[in-house]
Amino acid sequence: MERVVRSSEIENTVRELCLKANTELRPDVLEALRSVYDREKEGSISKKMLGALLANASVAAGEKLALCQDTGMVAVFIQMGGNVTVSGGNLLEAVNRGVEKAYVEGFFRKSVVDDPLIRKNTGTNTPAIIHLDIVEGDNIDISVMPKGFGSENKSRTAMLNPTCKAEEIADFCVETVKLAGPDACPPYILGIGVGGTLESCALAAKKALLRPITEKNPKPHVAELEKMIFEQANSLDIGVMGLGGHSTVMGVNVEFIPTHIAGCPVAVNMCCHSLRSASAVL
Repeated sequence: MERVVRSSEIENTVRELCLKANTELRPDVLEALRSVYDREKEGSISKKMLGALLANASVAAGEKLALCQDTGMVAVFIQMGGNVTVSGGNLLEAVNRGVEKAYVEGFFRKSVVDDPLIRKNTGTNTPAIIHLDIVEGDNIDISVMPKGFGSENKSRTAMLNPTCKAEEIADFCVETVKLAGPDACPPYILGIGVGGTLESCALAAKKALLRPITEKNPKPHVAELEKMIFEQANSLDIGVMGLGGHSTVMGVNVEFIPTHIAGCPVAVNMCCHSLRSASAVL
């Protein structure tokens, strides 16, 4: 049975999700931060810094203020049921209007430029990066992820050989963390995509960040890879904000997708301690 959803409803939902994602830290990220805080030595600079991060999250949620001054470029993930029809306007235009309204209402920084060389700010934080998948059913699932570029700039892809082992994938991911050092505000959360093609492994890496970092991948061999990367990255001694210690990474989410017989693409989407996203179902 066909279901009609008005574009204005999509616009308002995106607006609300952008406001929420930019001001309220996800419960799983808060849980991870508190866990790292509890493990740090009493009186250490790292523990004090983590305490400041937790206080920042509390103030942001309470006062409806941005968690970070870099309110990012917004990635929007839409899963639209095949039985849904959007009425009253264009879906993509509705999404961008929702982003624009949120960034005005929330007094969030507009960070999008219209050309990589001329670099004129669009003044609206649009266009958003929109990923649309058609699925079964009559619902629309929408997730927004405002992603700052301090961590985005430290993300990497590699085209590994099809004969590569789990250890080689882990080596590339840990090397990515090492190269980032303290620059992208650790403790980090890593979204990792393995497989697909050049562009689809990067998309899988970003989608991996939508999964709660308290949940392991359901495939045992992938969960084992997550553990391997987590342990090796935390042995780098970068620590909270580069202050040293074993709290360099607080979450590793790996997603495997089908790939070609001749290759093994890998992408690491770095994220700072302030992993921001929000989701809703229409």
